[in-house]
Amino acid sequence: MATETTIEPRRLHRLPLVLAASLGLAVAVTVLAVRASGGTGAAVPGIPDAGALTTWGLPVARTVTDASAVATVGALLLVAVLLPGGKRLGTTQLCYLNWAAVSAALWAVASAATLVLTLADLFAQPVGEIASPAVVADFVITDAQGRSYALMTAAAGAIATLCLGIGTAHWARLALGMAVAGMLPPAFTGHSSAAGNHDTAVTSLALHLVGVVVWVGGLAFVLIAAARREKQATDAVRRFSPLAGWALIAVAASGLVNAAVRLPSPAEVFTSRYGAMLLAKTVALAALCGIGWWHRRRTLPALESGTWRAFVRLAAGELLLMAAAIGLAVGLSRTPAPGAADASLSPTEELLGFSMPPPLGDFPWTPLFTQWHFDPLFAFGTAAAALLYLAGVRKLRARGDKWPVGRTISWLLGLAVTVLATMSGLATYGKVLFSVHMGQHMILAMTVPILLVLGAPATLALRALPAAPKGEPGGPRELLLRLLHSRYVKVISHPVVASVLFVGSAFAVYYTSLFETLMRSHLGHMVMLVHFLAVGLLFFWVIIGIDPGPRRPPHLGRLFALILTMPFHSWFSVSLMSSTHLIGEGWWSQLDRPWVAYPMDDQYDAGAIAWATGDIPVLITTIILAIQWVRSDQREARRVDRQIERGDAGDPLAAYNAYLASLHARDRHAANTRPTEES
Repeated sequence: MATETTIEPRRLHRLPLVLAASLGLAVAVTVLAVRASGGTGAAVPGIPDAGALTTWGLPVARTVTDASAVATVGALLLVAVLLPGGKRLGTTQLCYLNWAAVSAALWAVASAATLVLTLADLFAQPVGEIASPAVVADFVITDAQGRSYALMTAAAGAIATLCLGIGTAHWARLALGMAVAGMLPPAFTGHSSAAGNHDTAVTSLALHLVGVVVWVGGLAFVLIAAARREKQATDAVRRFSPLAGWALIAVAASGLVNAAVRLPSPAEVFTSRYGAMLLAKTVALAALCGIGWWHRRRTLPALESGTWRAFVRLAAGELLLMAAAIGLAVGLSRTPAPGAADASLSPTEELLGFSMPPPLGDFPWTPLFTQWHFDPLFAFGTAAAALLYLAGVRKLRARGDKWPVGRTISWLLGLAVTVLATMSGLATYGKVLFSVHMGQHMILAMTVPILLVLGAPATLALRALPAAPKGEPGGPRELLLRLLHSRYVKVISHPVVASVLFVGSAFAVYYTSLFETLMRSHLGHMVMLVHFLAVGLLFFWVIIGIDPGPRRPPHLGRLFALILTMPFHSWFSVSLMSSTHLIGEGWWSQLDRPWVAYPMDDQYDAGAIAWATGDIPVLITTIILAIQWVRSDQREARRVDRQIERGDAGDPLAAYNAYLASLHARDRHAANTRPTEES
């Protein structure tokens, strides 16, 4: 619903000054940080130099790129998430959408300049001598950094164009997702991707960037809305507060992990330039934590009574401090980590991100339990999933509602097995041995999903999340309901589609060049694991899921889908065991594995593991399905008995016939989709 904007002239006059000061402070801190890092040292005679334009222009261009990207995300976050509204965007939201278009256009220009200056910096030649269209095109095609900045430029340009024609909240959310994704490509090609443990460093840096853009961008535009005295600004601040808390946790945790990977020892924090800048960023983050605590304690309660001045002043100071932190981050990216120049990684370490692990040896394969490797995505993801689930259970119990303990145990156990599959020796040896990788695949696709779907997370969320007041825009609960009953979920949750995705994806990955391509990068390997987990969740949700959905096949139909799918899984396993072609040969041949004498034997073991580990989950699933079937019939029988006792059914024979008819109707039309009926 459109709303009018009330502007206070004095505050609106100061607002551009605050924003300009933030950008200027970020640039100034960047220049000082680059100078302090030694990145502007004098040219050495006989060694090519990129020139002053590249030396000073590249960090400034990166700062403007980061600031404009943050502004784009912040404006779209305000439009798509923070400001209340319906399906159509109101006048206020369209106003901020124009801000997003302008900042995205600036983002595209700045990232294109960064692309050219990065090319000059890498080849140590002045911009005027190297920035020809042919050279830039070759850099984009052949170099990972060139591709990353080209993707960022394309994403920013697409968002700037898209924002000019957006009129609905759906498209605004799509643009927001594109903006967050557009920030990520350089994270996979910077310093972190060239260090040891690069998979951990890259993932933590990506999470760090997402947290920063959401936190800083959201705060900037919440401040703008508050300074302009928008009628919906209080709601925007209230919605942003928990989001900022989660972003702060993501920034702090991922920054700690990235620092641990980059620094050889904690002592380097106090003895190196890199550590000094890192320490300065830590101090800034601690100060921001204190400001956030003060917001929650003083300024946010004051907003409820209509007092804006304290919030606006404190938020303006917070934004300036964030701008300084962004400048430090850019300077940090131009500063080599201690020992980086002396570090020499073997080809195997460059491929894996860690040194070759020792041989597994004979049973009990002890290294599988000792060679742990931290993965920020799965570590933070499973921790967040556990905390949110427990918070939902606590909320239900606080208001006197019950939640089965077995579901909580199943959910937490599923998350624990996920951690085991993605961070134990299974993850380490999964990149080295095809047999271990297949065991990791089977756990994520056939064991973890059974445990997670029995936890009924969607049902818990629907019961714990508050419903939006009548006449107000939908909140998280309404969005979840809309997703569960959407046309997209209706299509993919069809038993045939879910079965094809579950089995067909294995053939598509392993019997094409896709497997080798995905194994060559940490991002590709991570996407592959997440995909196997996702298709497993979808399949077992259709078969034994408790959560509501657009279709609930009858129990007999679910049993048929399970019985018809498993032979294809066995066929895949046997084909691996009998294959004479080494799958992913290009990847395995590059690894120095002196203790792997016969790769084809390892592939045979992979097929045997896939075959053996498929029987137990199928048996367990069949038993669970049978129990659910019996309980469903018992509930239906009790319902009919209650109707007879109340006299609603009339003739007992008619009641029995009605009972049979209800069973038939349920099986045909997939009734029983409300979350409370399965609770």
